[in-house]
Amino acid sequence: MDMKKIEFLSMPALFLDLDAFDRNCQAIALHAKGKKIRVATKSIRSIEVIKRILASNECYQGIMTYTAGESLTLVKQGFNDILLGYPSMDEKFLSIIARDHAKEITVMVDSLAHVDYLIKLAKSVYGQFSVCIDIDMSTNIFGFHFGVRRSSLRSPSEVLAIVEAINASEVLHWKGIMGYEAQIAGVGDNVPHSYGKNTIIRLMKQKAKREVKRKRAEIAIALQQRGYTPALVNGGGTGSIHYTATDEQVSEMTVGSGFYSPLLFDYYQEIKYEPALFFAVPIVRQAKKNIYTCLGGGYIASGVTDRTKMPLPVYPYGMKLLPMEGAGEVQTPLSYSKGRLSIGSAVVFRAAKAGEVCERFTEIHCYSENQSTFTLKTYRGEGMCFL
Repeated sequence: MDMKKIEFLSMPALFLDLDAFDRNCQAIALHAKGKKIRVATKSIRSIEVIKRILASNECYQGIMTYTAGESLTLVKQGFNDILLGYPSMDEKFLSIIARDHAKEITVMVDSLAHVDYLIKLAKSVYGQFSVCIDIDMSTNIFGFHFGVRRSSLRSPSEVLAIVEAINASEVLHWKGIMGYEAQIAGVGDNVPHSYGKNTIIRLMKQKAKREVKRKRAEIAIALQQRGYTPALVNGGGTGSIHYTATDEQVSEMTVGSGFYSPLLFDYYQEIKYEPALFFAVPIVRQAKKNIYTCLGGGYIASGVTDRTKMPLPVYPYGMKLLPMEGAGEVQTPLSYSKGRLSIGSAVVFRAAKAGEVCERFTEIHCYSENQSTFTLKTYRGEGMCFL
């Protein structure tokens, strides 16, 4: 990366190493084992970047969105295989989906209350919905809940009840099931200075892998016995694709964060992709010797907040956040003792999570050794804000 080019940008600035990004696209595709990979848009948040992923390998087919409004926006951009990954109660946008886009957009449910709501809404607008069912894939280990709190559906009988309620309606069409094994895909097991915790998490992941595969098989058998064949069975994430692809019940995986490879994915034992997305902020003052203060930089990742959710300065090498201040909303002080830096110089960071940082920028500056520099708009740059 040519730092001189970065320092000519108006900072703060977001930039993408296209060579690393393209290599990540191909590395992720190798894990597909002939199955389809759906792109998670919340981890990308740029229409042109999503299109670049889809064009990079034939295994990339379809997208998973996070709101009904985003789904409709992307239909207008030409996307036609959209799985809305989270239940929505947005009557305005769901009404449009029911009337005009039931073929392109599949909505998500995990309760009879969701089903009843969609039936009433579809009938009120003389429309219909394609529906996918989200199944809880968390694991109970000695009374400890290992996973995330998503769906309420845990048993084959509960899933069958939802399928039958959907099929009993003339306005709903069942497409398939989704089960996100977050305790495998979303939990780091190689966190620095956490040997004991890492060991425990690895053991728990091994048990979770067996349980997830067993649960999917039980649900698949129950569906088959009732004569139900899902058009899609979705699973996985960046942190579990190598495992999920081996599950014979799964027809497609969803991946998002791995393309940018943010900081949190340094903390996984079994996956390694190249850091591709960075942001740069300028040094605007020197508070004292060896303390340089940057403008902005406090792009903290969501979830339980600890040091792993803070951005990490990666250039100049050796810069460190101050433990009592961290990365701030309008300024970020850093310690640096390896030389003298100038006011106006750039400090480059990696964000802890992938797409979230795109909400703070309107464009992504793209760099490559073999291509000229160009910019792509983020969702924010397109004037879009969904969550």
